[in-house]
Amino acid sequence: MKQVIRRGLKEIIVDEVPDPVVTPHHVLVRAHCSLISSGTETASIHTDGLIKEVSENPRHIEMIWNVMKDKGPVRTAAEVRAKFSEYAVIGYSGAGIVVDKHPSVTDLEIGDRVSYGGEGTGHGETILTGRNLVARIPDTVPFDQACFATLGSIAVNAVRTATLSLGDVVVVIGLGLVGQLVAQLARLQGAVVIATDLKDDRVELARELGATHAVKGSDSAAKQILSLTNGKGADCVIIAAAAKSSAPAHLALDLCRDRGRIVVVGAVEMSFPWDVMYMKEIQLFMSRAYGPGSYDPNYERRGQDYPHSYVRWTENRNMEEFLRLVATQQIRLAPLVTHEFPLERAPEAYSTILNPAANSLAVVLRYSAATEISPESFSPARRVRVTESTAKASDLRVALVGAGNLARWAHLPNLKKIPHAKLHAVYSASGARGKSYAQRFGANYCCSDFNEILRDPEVDVVLILSRNQYHAEQAVAALRAGKHVFLEKPMALTEAECRNVLQAVNESGKQLTIGFNRRFAPFYVEQKRQLAKRSGPVVINCRVNSPGISGSYWMADPSIGGAILGEACHFVDLMYWLLDSEPVSVFAYSFPTDTEEPIGQNNIVASLRFADGSIGNLTYCTVGSNGSAGERVEVFAQGLGVETHDFKHLNVQTKIRKSKSLWWADKGYMEQLKGFLDGIREGKEPVVDVIDGARATVVCLRILESAGNAQPCQIDLSQVTQ
Repeated sequence: MKQVIRRGLKEIIVDEVPDPVVTPHHVLVRAHCSLISSGTETASIHTDGLIKEVSENPRHIEMIWNVMKDKGPVRTAAEVRAKFSEYAVIGYSGAGIVVDKHPSVTDLEIGDRVSYGGEGTGHGETILTGRNLVARIPDTVPFDQACFATLGSIAVNAVRTATLSLGDVVVVIGLGLVGQLVAQLARLQGAVVIATDLKDDRVELARELGATHAVKGSDSAAKQILSLTNGKGADCVIIAAAAKSSAPAHLALDLCRDRGRIVVVGAVEMSFPWDVMYMKEIQLFMSRAYGPGSYDPNYERRGQDYPHSYVRWTENRNMEEFLRLVATQQIRLAPLVTHEFPLERAPEAYSTILNPAANSLAVVLRYSAATEISPESFSPARRVRVTESTAKASDLRVALVGAGNLARWAHLPNLKKIPHAKLHAVYSASGARGKSYAQRFGANYCCSDFNEILRDPEVDVVLILSRNQYHAEQAVAALRAGKHVFLEKPMALTEAECRNVLQAVNESGKQLTIGFNRRFAPFYVEQKRQLAKRSGPVVINCRVNSPGISGSYWMADPSIGGAILGEACHFVDLMYWLLDSEPVSVFAYSFPTDTEEPIGQNNIVASLRFADGSIGNLTYCTVGSNGSAGERVEVFAQGLGVETHDFKHLNVQTKIRKSKSLWWADKGYMEQLKGFLDGIREGKEPVVDVIDGARATVVCLRILESAGNAQPCQIDLSQVTQ
């Protein structure tokens, strides 16, 4: 399909990417029209270049510095350069026809006319979006007006947040697209609407569309507006402007009456003088996106609606109500549309928006492909060729599954350096991201359907870097398709999944390794070498600090592994490997599990006993400081202490003390990947195998079990491996 892409910082292109695959609680929509949100979308187009962008956002400098301390200047520089060609999807409001749906969606049918929204949906011929972000279009509403529903729901939510009553005086500051819609909706609430903007044509348009008063923004605007309220001030001021200065916020405060309300919709600098806010006792409200449900993954991605009797107006119901108002002609949209372009001319559309002389407001894209076939005969194209293959017959062809940060920072740059191995394909649910990675790292094609990888006879190795909950299923499928598998940790989330992977390895005869890279990191290798010189039991202490695994970050979700199954498995494997001894029991405690944050299951202290008499302690927390060391591992044997932290520092203490340091962390990714691929060519078994993956999962499950019931748990790996 064709999709509008921001390439790099500012270039807008239309490129061919794979059609998306329908997922649970989602539908596929063949777009007829989409609306460019000039405020939100142009904010992500950095026309002034990288230096200007970084200078205005100093946090970028801090972020780059932190990355460079960990990854080194070469890798960091490569990522900064990549930003100039990286693909990003823009756009989130459109309308079209349902062409496919997941069986979990029972109240929509193929062929239904719908409006859609949602971050990341973009401007494309085929859109994947959640059921709760889709609203049926009334028969009388054409597609070029139905595509306003998402922007309309933003305006609806702002007016609801303002809690307007009949006769309230409302000032709307900023008469862009959302501001014009807010002004019309406030009038429908029975408010006296005073609309103001710096542009004369927008002020006149607001007057034409029913604003009670329309005032041109100027030095005297505040006096004019206050005179319209008989000097009392407005009951409510809604800021719908986009500005990097605090001028709109100060104007709103000047115009608001004592104990009045300010509602912020637009992206403005919110700098309010405390003394004025205090003396006027102003109430300040933020209007978040489309309404209740916005940014809630359970609502938007997993289809969990809020009960009608408890949450009357969700984002989906706001979309439906806006479309009803359009159908009954209580909202006028046609005067807002200043330009229309076919999809192929999207770059021209964005140039028009960015050109002040064009006086653009609502810019609509039209999709001719939607009218060429019926919904029933829609046939998606889920594989797009990127480059001609340069692989030799003797090369191992590798397919990437999961185009995330670990792929671009570690595995794909390393793969390019390995002789006799070639990236052949990239699978990603996001067609744009998949193609971006495929172009950057030289893959033959990209695809949005995992089955394309499985069916390709040229794929020798599948590199699985997807989210944790997909690991076992994808690994089993790849093995049964005759592929070798490099699987990032964790191997599995349940004992049943462990058994399935083990069975697939045994039956397929193919190799599988798990991404326990610490076994290959130089300082951990040295730690193991030092231990090998000593006899007797060992004490191990692993302390891990991961404050980033919190909040809405998917890795924090215990239902899909959380921090323990997803990350602490590294240190379970590390302790086993350092000792060469099986863990036999564990006792663990966690934070309370009845609070939303911090997540109790992600903050655990566990004590393990090993078959050789060694003992180990694992402390994993997500509440620490970013300034603390991420991981510190200490081992103590008779007359020996060895400590390493963050892959960069090693201290060996015997009768004398020896220390080593690295400028940049070496995490062992390159050594493990190269060793695995070399082993395939040479017929050698992998250093880390399926049993190692199963052990780490089983031990982490017992840690969670022990923490849950405050009792020690025995560890018996044979229940999985036999």
